[in-house]
Parts: sequence; C-alpha cells; structure tokens
Amino acid sequence: MSIRGLKKKQPKTFKVKVITMDAEMEFSCEMKWKGKDLFDLVCRALGLRETWFFGLQYTIKGMYTWLKMDKKVLDQEIPKDDPVSFRFLAKFYPEKVEEELLQEITQHLFFLQVKKQILDEEIYCSPEATVLLASYAVQAKYGDYDPNFHEPGFLAQEELLPKRVLRQYQMTADMWEEKISAWYAEHRGIARDEAKMNYLKIAQDLEMYGVNYFPIAQNKSDTDLLLGVDAKGIHVYSINNRFSPNKSFEWSGIRNISYSEKELTIKPLDKKAEVFKFFSSQLKVNKLILQLCIGNHDLFMRRRKVDSIEIQQMKAQAREEKARKKMETQRLAREKQLREEAERAKEELERRLFQMEDEARQANEALLRSQETAELLAEKAQIAEEEAKLLAQNAAEAEQERQRLEITALKTKEEKRLMEQKMRETELIAVKLVKESDRRAKEAEHLKQDLHEAREAERKAKQKLLDVTKLNYLHVARYPHHSPADTRDVNFDKGSVKMDLKDVDLKRLSFEIERERLDYLEKSKKFEDRLKELKSEIHALKLEEKQTGLYSHWNEVLGSLDRSIGNAPSWMKTFGAGDLLDINLRKPFPAYPLNATSSWPCTNKNQHTVPVEKSTFQTNTLVASNVGTGTRKQIIKVQQHDSDVIYI
Repeated sequence: MSIRGLKKKQPKTFKVKVITMDAEMEFSCEMKWKGKDLFDLVCRALGLRETWFFGLQYTIKGMYTWLKMDKKVLDQEIPKDDPVSFRFLAKFYPEKVEEELLQEITQHLFFLQVKKQILDEEIYCSPEATVLLASYAVQAKYGDYDPNFHEPGFLAQEELLPKRVLRQYQMTADMWEEKISAWYAEHRGIARDEAKMNYLKIAQDLEMYGVNYFPIAQNKSDTDLLLGVDAKGIHVYSINNRFSPNKSFEWSGIRNISYSEKELTIKPLDKKAEVFKFFSSQLKVNKLILQLCIGNHDLFMRRRKVDSIEIQQMKAQAREEKARKKMETQRLAREKQLREEAERAKEELERRLFQMEDEARQANEALLRSQETAELLAEKAQIAEEEAKLLAQNAAEAEQERQRLEITALKTKEEKRLMEQKMRETELIAVKLVKESDRRAKEAEHLKQDLHEAREAERKAKQKLLDVTKLNYLHVARYPHHSPADTRDVNFDKGSVKMDLKDVDLKRLSFEIERERLDYLEKSKKFEDRLKELKSEIHALKLEEKQTGLYSHWNEVLGSLDRSIGNAPSWMKTFGAGDLLDINLRKPFPAYPLNATSSWPCTNKNQHTVPVEKSTFQTNTLVASNVGTGTRKQIIKVQQHDSDVIYI
C-alpha cells in the first residue's frame, strides 16, 4: 500500500485538553468519537476504575453542563476552542466515602475537589472544623510533623483556610499557622491516604456537601426557592438558607421525575401524596436537573443491590491493598522506629565517644595540671617549712615579748599606783599651799594695816615735831632771855622722837617682814625640792604613762593648780610665788633630764626669775619705805641661796 493510500485512510482528529484537580492532559480525538470514548480515554490515562462518580464538565454561555456519554462530542454544544477544554470532576458523591471510594486515585481526586469547594466557600464549614481539616491537609501533603524540618513559616505559601474565616478573626498568618501546626503535630503516625480519608469523613457530614443547587420557583415569574440534588434525594430550600431544607424527597420515595419545557414535576411513590411542581429559568436547567437526578438515583439503587463481580473484585483488591498498606505502614513504622532507635543509639555512642574524648582531654589536662600542681606544692611545701621555722621563731619571740609585756604591765600598774599616790600627795600639798597662801594674804593685809598705822604715827609725829618747833620758835621770840640749854632740851626731844620713830617702828616693821620672808622662803624651798623629786620620777615614766592616759589626768591636775594659783592673793604675786608655781608645774615632763644638783631654769623670758649657781650668794636690795622728811631710804640687805628665787 502506498503512502498516499495510508494518508487517505487516517481519520480526522481534533485536540482536547482535560484539566483534572492536579494535572492537565491533552488528547487527539477522532471526529466520530462519542462522549464515552473521550471519557474512557481520560479514565485509562488516570488509571481510574470507579468511573461512575466522574464526568467531563464544560461551560457554555456562562452555564456549566456535563458531556453526554451516548452522543458524539462534536455534535454537542461544546466551546469552539482549539483545543477544546473539559474539566474532569466528580459528578456524583458517595453516601459513605470510606465504603464506596475504593481506589486511592478516587480518594485523591475527591479530596482535592472537596478541599477546593471548602476553600472557595461552595461548602460552608465552621472555623474550628476548617482548622482541623487544614491540619489533615498538611498531614496528607507533608507527612509526619518534624519540628527540625517544619520550621515556623513553612505554611506561609499554603492556602488552607477560607477567606471568610480569615476575615472573621483578627489574627495574623503566624497565629493561624501556630494553631494549624498544633493540630498537625497530633496527627503523627497517620499515613497520607488515611489523612485524606479522615478529611473526607469530616467533610461528608457538612450540610452542603455533594449538593448541586438550582434556582426554581413555584410559579413562572418568581425564583424564590432553591432545588438541591444530592446522593440521598431532592431537597427544596429557601433562597437564604442552604442548610435546612423546607421539603425533602428521598430517592426511595420518588416514583417519577419529568419535565415539560420549564416545568418540572416530582411524583412521590405514594399516590395519595401531593405532586410537587416547579419552574426553572431555562430548559437546559431542567435537562441538567433531570440528568443529575437520574445519575444519583441509579447510584442510590446500585448501592442497595448486590455488588457486581467488578465491584467485588475492586473491593477485594481494595481490602488487599489496604491490608498491604497497613502491613507496609507497620513495617515502615517498625523500620522507622528501628532507624530512630539506631540513630538514637548512634547519637548516644557519638555523645559517649565525644564525652570520652572530652574526658580523655580533660584527664590529660588534669595530669598536666597535677604535675604543675605537684611542683608548685613542692615549692610551697619548702616555703611553708621555712615559714614554719620563721613562725616558730616569731612565736618564741612573741612569747618572750608577751612575758616582757606582762612584766612591764605589772610594773606599769605598780608605777601607776605609786604615781596616783604621789599625785594625791601633790594635790594635798597644792591644797595646803593654797591655804598657806590665803593665810599669808591675811598676814600681808595685817602688815599693810600695821604699815599704814606706822605711817599715820609718823605723820602724827612729824606734825607734833612741827608743832613743837613752832612752839619753840615762838617761845624764843617771846622769851629771848631763855638759855640755850632749853633749846638743846628741845632739840634733844626732837631727836629722841626721831630716834624713837626710826628705831621702834622701822625696826619692828623690818623685823616682821624679814621674818615672814624667811619663813616663806623656807617653805618654798621645801615645796620646790618636793616638786623636783616628783618631776624626776615623772620623767622616768613619761613614755609609759602616755599610753595609760595618766598624762592627760596629770595635766588636768596641773591645770587645776594653775587655776588655783591664778586666784592666789596679791602678796604671793608680789614675792613671785605664783610665777614660781607656774614655772615649776607648767611642764611636768621637761624635754631634758634633770638631777638633784642642777637648777630649774625659767622658760618664760617675761618672768623675772634669776637662776643662781650652787654655793654662791647674791645680795639683793629691798627698799622698805620712805622715812622722815628727807630723801633718806632704809636699805635691807638679804642673802639668797641658789635654790631661792627672788621676784623684784
């Protein structure tokens, strides 16, 4: 046969594009093919044997319809496209998905179609149910949840919830993902086909599942009702409520369904029941309703009959496949468990190996440190031994020092007691000296009074002498015949008066003053000797007494003596007793040593103290008083010892 003859015998074809829920396929169809020929070709390509649920859908003039199986494809009112597009969808829905959907491909196609209807809000679903369905969808796509692999954000590109639910709640995508992931983690161990079946089990209980809605009216003008056709029967809904039907006709209770142009009639099996008539908008709608009713009724009757050989074989194969998958799943689960255990054992061994390596490294480091520590300890031991010797030596020295300090403390206590006793004696002496100064002040007052009386007597004697002189002069003037003997007598009397005044008053006064001064000098000498003794003893204990606080107490005593001497009478200041005490008691601890043979120098330049060397005498002149009418002065000579201090 020639090539030209072969070309003439080749049939004419046209291209068809079939879109499934997860793929697109193109076929070349012969011009004479009927709808069943194209449908069988698609089913063979998909490997689908449960063909009675599906059909080829197309859209013409804004209305979807199904390709008729017993009529040529090109003779039907299909789109004039190239290629012609059809959608391979489920036309009829099973009553129980777990019992009727036997093949895995059938379950997969139903799962994808129902999921799309829920996301497109063609089937209403509550927000809680949508989250649960979304978790099963994620389990069917990704398998078991793995926190190491399924990190936050892995569902960002997935469409899992209807937009109505997303608008209903003010939640971010991360919050929805967290909710879905929480349910998804609980599905661990569920196979993917089992997750799809669980999805369909939940979806088949929804009110709008598997229902095809058509607008109808009880009269020709209004369309205020909806007619729903599903696997269980025909339902009539109000226009605003697609969940609860106002009237239902089950397939077992329907005797006949017919239409005449736009009018469609449902005759119940009970002849006494009322016949339901309604009108649709177009004749095509009535044809489509009738076609869906026939198909669902046939499936309804088929479910209630004995399964055919083909169905029995398919169910047996499905059971075997299910058992095989179950065994495979169990085997995979065991292998997975063994693999996980092996991985855990491997991780444990690696961890132990790492731990042992770490321990070995630490042991080596510890060995090095121990060697270094041993060397350091040897050095420290040697140093400690030397320190122990030094400490023993220091301890012995400290014990000796402690004993010495105890002895010193005992001495200090004894010296303190003696010093306190001497201080008390000094205080008594100071009190006696104050009393003596008071007594001397009183005696000085008496002497001043006697001196005043002597001066008054001298004045009176002078007055008497003047009076006598005047009388003698007058007598001579009156009685010039008197002899000079009388004059001599008068002069004698005058001289005797003078001699009496000089010899009696002045001698007595000088004697008293000299006696008082000698007594005072003698007592002052004794007091100064006593102070020198105290000063030498205090100087020897100066450093020790500074630590015990006696120094401050002694200064307080000296301050009280200073205050008492500051209040001394004027006669002591005249003779220098106050200055003497101020010099001898102002500094109880002089900065230089003294002995019994040295003198106590004066440190104040403003005082009139004259130091005298030992075994020397000095004569001081004291002016007692003015006696007589002339300029004659009575001079008193006094010898002074080196320890006496005379204030002029």
